[in-house]
Amino acid sequence: MFWVLLLLLAWAVAGTACTRLCLAAVHSAAADTDTGREHDLTLYEAAFLSGGPRRVADLTLVSMARQRRLLLARTGWATVVDPRGRDDIEQSVIGAIGPEGQSRIEPVRDAAAGAEAVGTLAERLVRAGLAVPAGARTNIAAAVRQVQFAAAVVLALGATALLLPGASDLPRHLVALWFGLPLTLTLSCLAIARAEIHPYSRWASPAGQRLLTALTRHRGAGDRAYLTTVAVHGIRAIGEPDLRAAFEHREQAWRD
Repeated sequence: MFWVLLLLLAWAVAGTACTRLCLAAVHSAAADTDTGREHDLTLYEAAFLSGGPRRVADLTLVSMARQRRLLLARTGWATVVDPRGRDDIEQSVIGAIGPEGQSRIEPVRDAAAGAEAVGTLAERLVRAGLAVPAGARTNIAAAVRQVQFAAAVVLALGATALLLPGASDLPRHLVALWFGLPLTLTLSCLAIARAEIHPYSRWASPAGQRLLTALTRHRGAGDRAYLTTVAVHGIRAIGEPDLRAAFEHREQAWRD
């Protein structure tokens, strides 16, 4: 009857993993409320929800460059034209460029992305239920991996029980059937999780994703529409060849 002990172990592993996944799913569903339904996203908020702190820095650089308050050269350098920032994030970009008024773009981007102003923006979005809280997505992913591991363990325990000679008074197909029950539990949990658990992006919660979708549908026209596209899609949405070249050059220039 040694196979019974293996079966109990299989149920313990499967039950623990599935319980953790269910709790993580319930927690994420509770976080996805109607919060933010009436919220109008700013460009900075849209940039953060789409690409995180670095996207906010990129959007700020592009916006200031289009207003001729910042010069972004094809060689990957940023030069301050107007040292007066219109908000905290612009001031952080100007401060990252430094007192000489000129710096390579990549370190400016990194410094601006880590600035206090962007951190405050992130905290505000998390409180509003629009951004993914720290660890929320990680918890679900870890729970799914645990269930996947549990399924593999159940298979291994079942195979061990079947391969042990003379280990059971039951026919082998009945032993396999008993182990098939916890295996079915784990596979069912994985299937339900795939279909039902909200698909978090790296930055935006489900509520934030809905607002991003609405923003892209009603982005208007003109300069704001252009900046909205950059905020949502990143620097690949930049249309000007010179400006695009400045961003494409930045990583190479930073390595030199």
